[in-house]
Amino acid sequence: MRTKARIKTILSHICLVLLSVVWLFPIFWVVLASFRKERGSYTSYFFPKAYTVENYRRLLFETDQFHFAKWFGNTFTVAVFSCLISTIFVLSVSFCMSRLRFKMRKPYMNIAMILGMFPGFMSMIAVYYILKGIGITQSLLALILVYSGASGAGFFVAKGFFDTIPKSMEEAASIEGATKMQIFTKIILPLSKPIAVTTILTSFMGPWVDYIFASVIMGDNYDKYTVAIGLAKMLEREFISEYYTQFAAGCVLVSIPISILFMALQKYYVEGITSGASKG
Repeated sequence: MRTKARIKTILSHICLVLLSVVWLFPIFWVVLASFRKERGSYTSYFFPKAYTVENYRRLLFETDQFHFAKWFGNTFTVAVFSCLISTIFVLSVSFCMSRLRFKMRKPYMNIAMILGMFPGFMSMIAVYYILKGIGITQSLLALILVYSGASGAGFFVAKGFFDTIPKSMEEAASIEGATKMQIFTKIILPLSKPIAVTTILTSFMGPWVDYIFASVIMGDNYDKYTVAIGLAKMLEREFISEYYTQFAAGCVLVSIPISILFMALQKYYVEGITSGASKG
C-alpha cells in the first residue's frame, strides 16, 4: 500500500511539473521577447540573438506614437477607484443578504444568479447609450461607473463567508448597545479579512485586464485609453512589425502590479474562496 501511495504521489508531482511548464512557457517567451533586440513579430528561433532594455525605455519615454505611461496611469486610476467602490458594494450587499430577512430577498437572489449566467458584454451597447445620454462617454468616470455599478450582484461567495460567522457575536454586541454599523465595521469586517481580500483582488483585476468595455466606451479618445486598448493597438497591421517587442515589454509591466498584489494577499485569497464556496 505504501508503494502504491508513493507511486501516486510521484505521478501527481510529475503531472504538476508538466502543467507548470505548459503554463509558464508562454510567460517565459513573452519575457524573452520583451528583451529581444531584433525587430519583428516573428523569429524562427526561441532565444533572442541579442538582448536589450531599449524596448522598455522606448515604451515608457517615447510618446510620438504610443503613450504607454499615461495609459498605465489611466488604468491604475480606474482599477483603484473601481476596486474601492466594488468592495464596499459587494461586502455591504452580501452582509445584508446573509443577515436580513425581507420580502424580496429570495427573488432578488434568484434574479442575481440568473443575470450572473450571462456575460457582461451583452449589455455593452445599452450601457454605452446610457452613458452617452448623460454625456460622460470617453471618460475615466464612465469606466469606473461601469466596472463598479453591477458589482453588488456578485455577492454569493461573500454571502457564503458571512454565513459562517456566528450570529451570537452580533447579538452580544447589540445587547451592549452597539449599532448595526458598529457591529459591521468593528466586529464583522475584522473577521472577514479573507473574503475582503478576495473581493479586492477580483475587483482590481477586472478593470486592469478588460478590453471590450473599455474599447467601446473610449472610442477614439486616445488620451483616455487603458493599457489593454493601447497594447491591442500595437498589434495592428501597420504597427506590429515595429512595436511588437515593445508590446511584449508592456505585457510584462502590466503583469507586475497584479502579481505583486496577488502574491502579497494569496493566503487570504485562498481562505476566502474556500470558506465562501463551502457555505455559498
